[in-house]
Amino acid sequence: MVTQPLRADAERNRCQLMNAALAVFAERGLDAPLDEIARRAGVGNATLYRRFPSRCDLVAAVFLGAMQEIVDAATQALAEPDPWTALSGHLVFLCELQAANRAISDLLTAAVSGMPELERLRAKALDALTQLIDRARASGDLRQDFGHEDVVLILMANAGLIERTAGTAPGAARRHLSYVLDGLRSPARAPAPPSPGQDQVVQAMRALGRRHGCA
Repeated sequence: MVTQPLRADAERNRCQLMNAALAVFAERGLDAPLDEIARRAGVGNATLYRRFPSRCDLVAAVFLGAMQEIVDAATQALAEPDPWTALSGHLVFLCELQAANRAISDLLTAAVSGMPELERLRAKALDALTQLIDRARASGDLRQDFGHEDVVLILMANAGLIERTAGTAPGAARRHLSYVLDGLRSPARAPAPPSPGQDQVVQAMRALGRRHGCA
C-alpha cells in the first residue's frame, strides 16, 4: 500500500531535479555545481545521485529534447532550396541558441561521451550540417577554403563573445556574426590562414568536454 506514494515522490523529485538542472545549466553552463542543482530542486545530494549517478546522466536527460530540436532545424534547413540561405540561416539559429542557453553553447563546442542517445543525435546534427556546408560550397556561395571544422571555431568564438557581453551588450554577438557571414561568402577577398585541422579542433573540443565533466 505504501509503494504508490513512494513512486509518486520519486517522480516528483525527478521532475524537480530536471527543472532545476535545466535552469542552472542554462545560467552557468555544463560545469555548473551539482550541489546548486540539488539545492534549487529542494532535495538532498543523495537524492540527486540516486536518480542521476553521474553528471553525464543528468545532462543527457535534460538536453535530449534540445538536441532533437537542433536535428529538426538542420533537417528543415536542408529542405531550403537556396544553399546559402540554408547554411547561413542554420548558423544564425545555432548562435542564437548559444546566446539563450550556456549549456547548449557548451554542448555545441565540446566533445562529450557517456551519453549514447545524445551522441547519436549530435552525430545526426553534424551530418546535416556537413551537407549544408558541402551544398553551399558546391553552389559557389561559400568560399572554397571553408572547412567543416571551421563551424566549431565560429561557435567557440561566439560562445566567448556571449559570455563576455551578455549582461552588458547583448546585441554584440549578433553583430559580430553578421560580419562573419559576410566573410564566408564567395568569392573571398583574400585566402584565409591555414586551418588548424580537424584533429586539433577535435582535441580542443575534447579538452572542453573534460572541463565540463562530460568526457
